[in-house]
Amino acid sequence: MLYVITGPPAAGKSSWIEAHAKARDVVIDLDRITVALTGPGAPHWNHEPLQQRVAQRARYAAIDEATQHLDRLDVYLIHTMPNGKAMAKYKRLNARIVVVDPGRDIVMQRIAVMRSKEMERVATRWYNRRCALPRHAMPQASRPW
Repeated sequence: MLYVITGPPAAGKSSWIEAHAKARDVVIDLDRITVALTGPGAPHWNHEPLQQRVAQRARYAAIDEATQHLDRLDVYLIHTMPNGKAMAKYKRLNARIVVVDPGRDIVMQRIAVMRSKEMERVATRWYNRRCALPRHAMPQASRPW
């Protein structure tokens, strides 16, 4: 089964996966991939353009490989803002879309404490995009908290 975990930055997507995934499952998380591909001492929330580009390529390769084995394993994929093309692909794969959103105020508080200022813009874009979508176009929400 493919689980696509979406939500704004600092919403708790990784925590949701920690609470649901098992050791044998595959977790595809751009933040974790970036940490794995950067040197010692690199910040946990590394958003340097070149490191992100390398990590994105690794993420795409991981998605392509993992989705070929959905009959034998569960895959948890963090995708903050999937576009229409990605959503169509996830639908074809019978993915369960899980929206983690504790609310804008909580997200912005967490970003102020734990993340870079740039993530405020990403969160604002996520909320603006979500509000602009027609109700039928939104992924099925699952509020785990």
